[in-house]
Amino acid sequence: MQPFVSGDSVVRKIWGSTDTILFIFAGAAAEFALNKAVDWLYFTGRLPADPLGRLFSTVTYARKIVFSSEHEANAVIDSMARIHQTLEEKRGYRIPAWAYRDVLYMLIDYSIRSWELLHEPLNEAEKIEVFDVFRRVGARMGLENLPSSYQGWLEDRSHHLANDLAYSDYSADLYNQYNKHLGPVRYFILRAGQGQIVPENVAKQLSLSRSFSFALLIRVYKVFAKLRLDWHLKKLILPREYMAQVRALDA
Repeated sequence: MQPFVSGDSVVRKIWGSTDTILFIFAGAAAEFALNKAVDWLYFTGRLPADPLGRLFSTVTYARKIVFSSEHEANAVIDSMARIHQTLEEKRGYRIPAWAYRDVLYMLIDYSIRSWELLHEPLNEAEKIEVFDVFRRVGARMGLENLPSSYQGWLEDRSHHLANDLAYSDYSADLYNQYNKHLGPVRYFILRAGQGQIVPENVAKQLSLSRSFSFALLIRVYKVFAKLRLDWHLKKLILPREYMAQVRALDA
């Protein structure tokens, strides 16, 4: 069967690594908190009740798409579209089109940023490949006004970052929930990791710093990963209840 993403694609490399996915998760967790449409994620009550689980589900959906056949991936995307449609019907009005694009743009941007942080710079063709995969996801969902090119996406991403984010009571509450569910040490690690991966204006609004010492820890971690000792560190920094989900992320 025709895969949704070709077997030699850089997108499969990115989404086949626990490490890169965890940084995608960390970046999205930060930006979700600032999005002006974050109230939609509070509507069902699932996000404040289990913010880590809610974000893991978003990442899991994306990963299923990357590693499925085109037929299976389309079925997953259609399922996502139905879930959002049901939510809109319950609330009585539609999620803004720009909010849908914001989530899609996060997956594109943090896929690129995570790989480059942990591995090596992507060339232009590889970045275009990341954009193309997730643009197809957005097109299947029926998202409006998607850019047709990577360059167009860069421009629209900058516009979204400048106009769609604001610190609010939801932001403060969501970070309080992160702290509650992670505990002080893991919460500190989350914020330090976010400081390494998020765009500058996201970091500024959330008071995240790009710590040199944490950047050094990432280098040490890379050595552990090469020696296949990285899971010993992950057991120390990840909540036990999510370990099975995290292990399942490795392709």
